[in-house]
Parts: sequence; C-alpha cells; structure tokens
Amino acid sequence: MTSPAKFKKDKEIIAEYDTQVKEIRAQLVEQLKCLDQQCELRVQLLQDLQDFFRKKAEIEMDYSRNLEKLAERFLAKTRSTKDQQFKKDQNVLSPVNCWNLLLNQVKRESRDHTTLSDIYLNNIIPRFVQVSEDSGRLFKKSKEVGLQLQEDLMKVLNELYTVMKTYHMYNADSISAQSKLKEAEKQEEKQIGKSVKQEDKQTPRSPDSTSNVKFEEKHVRRSSVKKIEKMKEKRQAKYTENRLKAIKARNEYLLALEATNASVFKYYIHDLSDLIDQCCDLGYHASLNRALRTFLSAELNLEQSKHEGLDAIENAVENLDANSDKQRLMEMYNNVFCPPMKFEFQPHMGDMESQLCAQQPVQSELVQRCQQLQSRLSTLKIENEEVKKTMEATLQTIQDIVTIEDFDVSDCFQYSNSMESVKSTVSETFMSKPSIAKRRANQQETEQFYFTKMKEYLEGRNLITKLQAKHDLLQKTLGESQRTDCSIASGRRSSTIRKQDSSQAIPLVVESCIRFISRHGLQHEGIFRVSGSQVEVNDIKNAFERGEDPLAGDQNDHDMDSIAGVLKLYFRGLEHPLFPKDIFHDLIACVTMDNLQERALHVRKVLLNLPKTTLIVMRYLFAFLNHLSQFSEENMMDPYNLAICFGPTLMSVPEGHDQVSCQAHVNELIKTIIIQHENIFPGPRELEGPVYSRGGNTEDYCESPHGERASTEDSVPDTTAEHHTSDDGKERNQSQAASEEPSVQVTTTD
Repeated sequence: MTSPAKFKKDKEIIAEYDTQVKEIRAQLVEQLKCLDQQCELRVQLLQDLQDFFRKKAEIEMDYSRNLEKLAERFLAKTRSTKDQQFKKDQNVLSPVNCWNLLLNQVKRESRDHTTLSDIYLNNIIPRFVQVSEDSGRLFKKSKEVGLQLQEDLMKVLNELYTVMKTYHMYNADSISAQSKLKEAEKQEEKQIGKSVKQEDKQTPRSPDSTSNVKFEEKHVRRSSVKKIEKMKEKRQAKYTENRLKAIKARNEYLLALEATNASVFKYYIHDLSDLIDQCCDLGYHASLNRALRTFLSAELNLEQSKHEGLDAIENAVENLDANSDKQRLMEMYNNVFCPPMKFEFQPHMGDMESQLCAQQPVQSELVQRCQQLQSRLSTLKIENEEVKKTMEATLQTIQDIVTIEDFDVSDCFQYSNSMESVKSTVSETFMSKPSIAKRRANQQETEQFYFTKMKEYLEGRNLITKLQAKHDLLQKTLGESQRTDCSIASGRRSSTIRKQDSSQAIPLVVESCIRFISRHGLQHEGIFRVSGSQVEVNDIKNAFERGEDPLAGDQNDHDMDSIAGVLKLYFRGLEHPLFPKDIFHDLIACVTMDNLQERALHVRKVLLNLPKTTLIVMRYLFAFLNHLSQFSEENMMDPYNLAICFGPTLMSVPEGHDQVSCQAHVNELIKTIIIQHENIFPGPRELEGPVYSRGGNTEDYCESPHGERASTEDSVPDTTAEHHTSDDGKERNQSQAASEEPSVQVTTTD
C-alpha cells in the first residue's frame, strides 16, 4: 500500500487538474455566449441601419416634394411675366439670370433628393437585409464548427486525464515494489549477521554431539537464507516489471501532456481566430463596406450635382454687371430709350431764315454774349469738375460700404464639443451684430449726400450743355476771328490773380477767406460741403481778381458757403497745384502704412522736397482745416469729411489711373495731413513765413447768417437783353436755390 502522504498528494494533483479543466470548460461556454451576443448585436445594428435609411428616404422624399413646390410656386410667377419671353433669346438681365439659375438649382436638388430616396429604398436597404440574412446563416454554421472544435478539445483533455491516472497508478506500483525489495534486502542482511554471531558464541562439546548440532544448525541457516534469497529474487523481478511499466506510463503521460498543450494552444490562438475570421465574419465586413460605399457614392454624387449647380450660380453672380444690364435693358426697350428726333425750326408767317443773324446792329450784342458765355462756362466747368470729384469720392465710399466682404459664414459651421457653443456661434449672424444699425445709418447719410452732389452735378452739366451749345453756335456764326476775341478777356482775368498771388507768401484770397471763416464760420454746419450762391461767388472772385479785398473789416454780410466756395475754387484753378503730380505715387504709398505716426513722418519727408512758398501755403491751409475740424460737433465736418471736400480740389488723380479707387487714397492722405499737420510741416523756426493763428475767442465770431443761395446761368448780366423774351434771357435771370445737405459722417473702409 502507498503511504497516506503520497495518496493525499495524488488527490491534490487530480483536484488541481479538475479545476483547470473546469475553467477551460467555462471559457468554452462563455466563448459561445460571446459569439451569440456578437451575432445579436450585428443583427440589431443591421436592423437599425435599415430603419435609419428607411426613415431618411422618407425625409429625402418629403424634402424633394417641398423643394419642388417651392420652385413651381415662383416659376409660375416667372412664366407669367414679360421677362420670360426674353429668356428664349438669352436676353435677360444678370440679376434675373441669377434668379432663374437659383430656381433651376432648387428643381435640380428636388430631382436629386428623389433619386437619393429611391437609392436608399431600393438599393441600400436590400443590401443590409441581405447582409443580415447571410450573417445569421453563417453564424449558425460557425457555431456548429465551434462546438465540434470544443468537443475535440475536451476529448484531448479527457485523454490526458486518463493517461495521467495510469501514470500515477504504475508509478505507485513501482514505488511499492521498490519498497518491498528494500525490505527483503534488509531481511537478508539481518539473517546473515545473525548466523555469524551464533557461530562465534558457540561453546566446545563432545565430538559427536558437536557435529550433530553443527549440521542441524547449518541446515536451518541455509534453508532460511535460501528462502530470503528466493523472496528477494521475486521482489526484484516484480520491481523491475513495475518500474518498466511506470517508465512507459510516464512517457505516455508526457507525450499526451505535450499534445494536449499543443491542442489547447492551437484552439485558442488559431482555431478561434480562424473561426471568427473565416466563418463568423465571412463576407460581413465586405458586404457592409459595399452597402456603405453605395451610400457614399450617392451622397457624393448628390454633392457633386449640387456643386455643379452652385458653380453655375457663382458664375452668374460674378457676371453681375450694371453696365451690361443697362445696355441690355435699353436694347430690350429700344423704342423707349432711343433719342427722339431733333426739333426743327418752324417758320412763322413766312419767315424762312433759320440761321443766326450776325450783322449789324446785333453783331456787337452777339459778341458780348459770346464773351459772357465763355467766361461763365470756364467758371462752371471748374466748379462742376470739383462737384464731380466730390461725388465720385462719395460714390467710392458708398461702394466700399456695399461691397464689404461680410458674406463669409464659415465660422457658423465650426462644430465644437458642446451644442451650446455651436448654438451661440450660429446665433451671431450678420443681422444680429450691433454695428449693423450704425452702418446702415451711415450708409443712408452718405447716400443722401451723394444724391445731393449727383443732383448738383447733373444740374451743372445740363446748364453747361445749354450754354456750350449757345456758345458754339455763336462762335460758328461769328467766325474764327471773333472766337479769338472772346478768349482774350478770360485770359486776362485768370492772369490777374496769379500776379497778385506771387507778390505775397499767402495769397490774398486765401488769407482773407480763411480769416473770415475763422472769425464767423467755424460752427457753420456743412462748411465747404454745401454750395453757396453762384452770383456771390462770382462777385467775390471778381473782386479779388481786381486786387480788392471784399472780406476786409468785420462786416458779416456775406454768405459763408459762398466764401468757402471761393476758397476751394481758387485752389482748383491754380496753374501749379499745391500737390504736384510727380509726387503723387510717393504720397499714396504713405497711405498704406497703418501706424499714423510713421505715415506722418513719411509724408513729411516727401513734402519737404517742395518749394518753401508751397510749404508755407500748405502749412497755413492745413492748420486752418485742423482748427475747423475741432468744431465738428457743430459744423459736422470732421477731418475725413473735410478730406472728401478738399481731396479732389488739392490733389487731382493723374491720367491713366482709376479715378474712383485712387480718390479714396487721396482722401485718406488729406485726412492724415489735417490731423498730423504739426508733425508734417516745419515750424516757424525751421521755415520762416506766415503761420495760421487761431486768434482770440472764436466763439464770438461763429454765428453766421444763413443768406439765400442763388446762382444764375450767366455770371455777367446781359445789359442789352432787357428787350429779349427768348429762353436765353430767362436763363440768365433765373436763380438756382441751393439747399443745404444734411450732415454726413463718412467712415473710411481702407
């Protein structure tokens, strides 16, 4: 029998093995459950995908129908308008073209979303159904294969258990036989030792008795030794046999153990992976890939179709052109916009003479009228050109306002982690910005100022056209000799003031006008922006040309706007302007600098190259304008508004340049010089000459009467025209009421 300790150890080994096998069996059960759960999740996912695309197809169809209704609603209106008949000839206005393309894009999106809904229902959803069926069928077969693999693995584990038990049994028998063999060997050694001791202790006796006793004792000892040797031989044979069986059993156990470990490793590392990859997932991911790629293809083609339509709209938006639309409109309604026939001379009571009579006694009268018209035209053209440049500068400001690039809404589509932040970003739209109201008000004020100047410019151009036609007819009638005589007076008048200006550092007209305005008009609303009385402007200008100072003394009986007009008219008519054209680009380059101090420093460097006489006049003028701008709350003329009025007057844009775009830079330059005049122009120590002084309390001289502002077509009345009843006489005696423009503050968008 084996020892209790050994038997207990065998039970522990078996218990540990059983525990390990139970754990493996539990793992195998959980593996099948996990695969079952994965199959259920897969089926549920495919079902959710089907429900999702089915619902999305309904939404796409509803969206398509709503888009179609929207397009048809407005297309019906378009078909009923007259513009539709021009569409056949591709003769539509660019905004109408954008509108038509927008409606076509809506119809196109409607068709595309109908197609998308059909693809969802009849292509993508059946694919998911097929994938779900294939996945369930393949999983059942995969489960059968998995169960078979698990049964084979359990057989291997059971075989290992049997081999291990056999090994334990034979090893126990071998140990028992070895123990018995050792016991027999001990008995043999004990018997031999006992025989030797008895022979040594034996006493001497008689010869006969001694021999008999020895024989009997030897026989007994020999018989005992033989029995022990025979038992030892049997036990040795038994031990050898059991030892051989134990070795064979151990070898079988080791072989089975290696095979079992290899089988377990193969099952967990290879079989399970192959079972999932090649059985459970067979074709699942590929089929799902094809279904989702069908969805991607549909969406991408929808996006491509939408982009094609948007590209067409973008092209139409880029082709929005006012000039082309104007030309197209006039071509469409040619009978409405074509010029009428000229008015022909209608003879009265047999008077067939249709030409001017330039013979005596009316010849001298015609010559005088020709001279008056030429002088008047010269003044009107200068004034109208000034109004035109102011109008163009204001137009550029309006264009800067209406063309500001505020259409980028990409920030509204920047998604963040929280929905609140997305909502707050989207809510900050164009219309919710606080600056919109201010910008709209500024735009409306600027538009009002622009239309006032436009009206003034058109009226002036109309007057110039009428007077020019009369003047040309008079010149044609009087001949080339009379034409030469008509130009003499104008040349004399324009040269008088130049001679007067060259005799002093600050021209009399500049000094006198600035002195009068600084005394009486610093708070006059709209100074330099509102047109004055043309009659008074001509009278004051003629007085200065004669060498007189009509503004001398403290009399305040002149119209402030007329005096401001005389000052601007003087600078406009200079033969050599304050800002020569050769420094135009250098000065405009300074405007690109953002830092106002650096900009002023560079402007100073450019202007210091001018003659000292020019710098003295500039220093005087801009010091006055800076002083005037400090009363902007009363006169509504801040530095920028003053720059709009004086920019076209002081610094004309050279030929070959874009007048509108360059004028904005000119205005910014004049504004900078007004603000930074102390840093730009040298002081009295560096440049000797008159300096503008603000004088005493200006508030005592700021009340200006608002006199009537009237202008006539002819600056010099026709003394011989009293007996005429023609339109010419009416025009010369007709006054123009110049109304004050409302205050305007224009913000630059440079």
